[in-house]
Amino acid sequence: MNEFKKIEKKSQSQEKKVLRNLAEELKERLAKKDTEEEITKEEIRKKEASDKEVQEASEKITKEEIEEEKKSITIKEETLIPLENYIKCAVHLGTKVITPSMRKFVYKRRADGLTVINTAFIDGKLREAINFLNKYEPEQIYLCCKRESGWNATKKFGEVTGIRVFTKKYPPGITTNLKLDNFFEVELVIICDPWTDKNALNDTAKLKKPVISLCDTNNFTTNVTKIIPCNNKSAKSIGCILYILSREYNKAKGEPFNASIEDFTGKLE
Repeated sequence: MNEFKKIEKKSQSQEKKVLRNLAEELKERLAKKDTEEEITKEEIRKKEASDKEVQEASEKITKEEIEEEKKSITIKEETLIPLENYIKCAVHLGTKVITPSMRKFVYKRRADGLTVINTAFIDGKLREAINFLNKYEPEQIYLCCKRESGWNATKKFGEVTGIRVFTKKYPPGITTNLKLDNFFEVELVIICDPWTDKNALNDTAKLKKPVISLCDTNNFTTNVTKIIPCNNKSAKSIGCILYILSREYNKAKGEPFNASIEDFTGKLE
C-alpha cells in the first residue's frame, strides 16, 4: 500500500512538472506572438504614414515642377503618353524608402525626402508589361487592387477590357482551392502593390503563374515577374498606369477603346 502511494505521489509530481513546463512554453509563445503583432502594427503605421505623404505630394504638383522635370528627363523615343501627363499624375514620385530591388529605378531625392523615379524607366517597363499582357486573353487574367485610391481606375479597367477585377478584399483561395464555388483558373495576375495585394501575390506564387505589379520604391519584388516602377499610392498615378495598360491591351486585341485618361485618373489640372 505504501509502495502504491509512493508511485502515485511520484506520478502526481511528474504531472505537475509537465503542466508547469507547458504553462511556461505557452507563456513564451504568447509573449512572442504579442511582440510579432506589435512589430507588424508598427510597420503598418509607418507604411501608412509614408503612403499619406506620397498621396499628399501627388496632389501638389505645380506647373514649375512639371517644367523642371521635363527639362531634366532625356527620353530618345516618343512616350506612351505625353511626358507632361506622367508628371501631372505624379507617376514619378516615390516614397522616402528605397528597397534594394527598386534602387535602380530611382535617379534623385527631393528636398522633402521623397524619391523620384526615372520616367524613362517607367515608360520602358510599361512597354515590357504591355507586350507580356497582350499574350493573354481577358478570361485568363485578373487585376487586384486593395488600396482604395485605386478602386475607381481598377473598375474602369475591368469595364473597358473585360478582365476580371477585385477591389477591397481579395477572395483568398479563389484560384487555388478547387472546393470553392467561385474557383477559377488564372494564367496571369496584375496587382497594384505587392504589399497590400500580398494575398493575391502569394496565391499566384503557389500556382507558379506570372505577376505584373505596380511597384513603388518601398516595395519588395519577390515573385513579381514584370515590374512597373511607379507611384502606386495616389489615385491619379494608379489611374494613369491602368489607363495605358487598358488602352494598349484593347489596341492589341482589336477592340474599341473610348475612354479618356481622366476617366481613370479624375480631372487633371
